[in-house]
Amino acid sequence: MKSPVVKRSIVIAGDKTSVSLEDAFWEALKEIASGRRLTLSDLVATIDSGRSQGNLSSAIRLFVLDHYRGAATQARAQAAGERLQVASPPVA
Repeated sequence: MKSPVVKRSIVIAGDKTSVSLEDAFWEALKEIASGRRLTLSDLVATIDSGRSQGNLSSAIRLFVLDHYRGAATQARAQAAGERLQVASPPVA
């Protein structure tokens, strides 16, 4: 059975390193990088420079999780605001 973890080499600040992530995290990371108009290497370098502990793979997983949690929170807040606008009577 094939492992769901994929090991890839990436260049960070001129240094080549290997990162092991599940395919879903690689895809999400590419999507986030594209949305921010960054290369995958630039995004990973930013994540790497911001981590205080743990390994890079864990830091990337937490970054992706935080990104999508933030997006979900924002979407819920926007939906709640739209419901409030529809439910509120017009101001005279």
